[in-house]
Amino acid sequence: MTEAMLQVSNLETYYGPIMAICGVSLEVRQGEIVAVLGANGAGKTTLLKTISGALNCRKGDVLLEGKAIQNRDPNWVAAQGLAHVPEGREVFPFLSVRDNLMLGAYRRSDGDTISADLETMYRYFPALKENAGKLAGYLSGGQQQMLAIARGYMSRPRLMVLDEPSLGLSPVLVQSIFHIIRRLNEEEGLTILLVEQNAAVALETSRRAYVMEVGGIVMDGPSAELARSDDIKEFYLGQKETGVRGTRRWKKRKTWR
Repeated sequence: MTEAMLQVSNLETYYGPIMAICGVSLEVRQGEIVAVLGANGAGKTTLLKTISGALNCRKGDVLLEGKAIQNRDPNWVAAQGLAHVPEGREVFPFLSVRDNLMLGAYRRSDGDTISADLETMYRYFPALKENAGKLAGYLSGGQQQMLAIARGYMSRPRLMVLDEPSLGLSPVLVQSIFHIIRRLNEEEGLTILLVEQNAAVALETSRRAYVMEVGGIVMDGPSAELARSDDIKEFYLGQKETGVRGTRRWKKRKTWR
């Protein structure tokens, strides 16, 4: 069996007295793309922030290649090989595209390899090369998302976590972004944990997926099998007329193996 890159066990995260993540367990194996689906407010972003150290958990374990990283400083977590591409892109608007990319590599001292990686990102994202000297704040939304992903890659992570990369983008741009995500996984060997509200594109891109509702995992399994599930079709893919999408609650976690 492929080695687990990330293991999350019985995670609990609170905002003050409010439990936002309740007993979440998941794993990402080396070389996989794994998706986490769910409606707004399900706890997906909180989960990623807890994994990357932006939020502390009250209970549970987060292991990156067997090393405990929960409740550690995000800078330390990043140095262990985890890159977090946040929701909303968070590029540095008053720095150039090239400077944004070079900031992704600020811990590295291997100058020749950094230059090669920069050219690799320009190859995957030609728009970034065309606008290398332009201030990042003047890029389109799609170009900023490309820049955020490329900046994350410049740290040479072993695991990249992506938070809602399709947010605010046109369907054409969504397909383009996810095509490149698949290429980074297949051609560069990048392991990816993907949080995404667009269930159709996430299931098409990932090998396995987890579904979150109100802070917990309610379904998990191979993405192809989840895509055929009536529950997923009805509440996340909009392929049934009955019910209200994203509002169902499962009493017991369903797992496909």
